[in-house]
Amino acid sequence: MKLEAMAVTLPEVAGHPNRAPFTGVLTLVGEPSTKPPSGARGHRVILTRRAALSALPSLLGMAVDYAPSWDGHDSRRKCGIITHADVEGSRLLVAGYLFAKDFPEVERQVRQGVPGTMGMSWELADAHVEDMRAEIWTLTRATFTGAAILLREKAAYRNTSFELAAARCRSTMTRLAPAECVQAGATGHSRDRARVAFPKRPLRKEQTWNHQQAKTWSR
Repeated sequence: MKLEAMAVTLPEVAGHPNRAPFTGVLTLVGEPSTKPPSGARGHRVILTRRAALSALPSLLGMAVDYAPSWDGHDSRRKCGIITHADVEGSRLLVAGYLFAKDFPEVERQVRQGVPGTMGMSWELADAHVEDMRAEIWTLTRATFTGAAILLREKAAYRNTSFELAAARCRSTMTRLAPAECVQAGATGHSRDRARVAFPKRPLRKEQTWNHQQAKTWSR
């Protein structure tokens, strides 16, 4: 099993009422989506592993949001923050904190709902599509702008998940092997691991699909 990880470390504050640690599977890499994401013009999509690894730094510090109907995105309801991301096998894993005091309805939905019913959905910008004429779009480059918490059955990838830790204010870093965790600091070396494993190649015959043309590039 190969693990690629990046993280930012927030100081722990014992008993912090507004931090509920979460973990989740944001998406699958190298596999086609179960259904077309919003804004993909009816196409299912594949996020390549190289694209996912290159985009990991863009996930750090991004918000998670939710829609009251639990079936989509609402970027104005930012209810948490992503503090680490890694790719383990075909899963892009994320962790961070839910602002539980500010958004008690989100914590209630996750904790009191049927286990396993909540999932996640990514939000992208500047997605590069290898061939827009293909039946399934292959994304070779993108920038993560956030993520959403929603019902798993509503996500483009059905094998996603979102879970809250049993107790608050425990470090979400513990599940990462120390040798694999790359701290993101002022030196700007947080991208080095992805660059070494997957050196960038010139992109040829690609087209850029601007997510703003269809209002959103999500799920």
